[in-house]
Amino acid sequence: MRTRKTQDNTVGSRSNHLAYIAGFLDGDGSLMLQIKKRKDGALKRRFMPTICFYQDTRHEKPLMWVREILGIGYLSKRNDGMTELRINGFVQVRDILKALMPYIRFKKLQAIALRKACEILSLAKRRRLINKQLLVLADLILVIQEENYVTKKKRSKNELLEMLGLTP
Repeated sequence: MRTRKTQDNTVGSRSNHLAYIAGFLDGDGSLMLQIKKRKDGALKRRFMPTICFYQDTRHEKPLMWVREILGIGYLSKRNDGMTELRINGFVQVRDILKALMPYIRFKKLQAIALRKACEILSLAKRRRLINKQLLVLADLILVIQEENYVTKKKRSKNELLEMLGLTP
């Protein structure tokens, strides 16, 4: 396979970069769709899709490279010696997942679910979602969290529905 110099002077093609980033996500990343409580606004909640990459702070340069290639995200150093690259936003997460999808192997179900959620959220007018959309989003959150390794307690469907105001 032939490689070429790209505009940013790194060796390789865009597809090679995307394949590497997808592999990084599969191994040292996570996909999340969180419901955040808000004190302001009529809805009192907001959805936050996130792509997150993790790396030991001593070896954070690959995170900087991923941020440069994708052109988005912010780096933060945690107290446990890890650095995170976080990417948020409905349209941004949707577009990045679309580009990475052919190369994602182990987090494919999560990526599909998060991309669907971002589609729903990016098309919602003024963030007003109908109950049917909220139910779909709750199911997509369950798919994503079921595939995630987390030490915190996962939310049940009933808890999610209560948070979204869908319980009688």
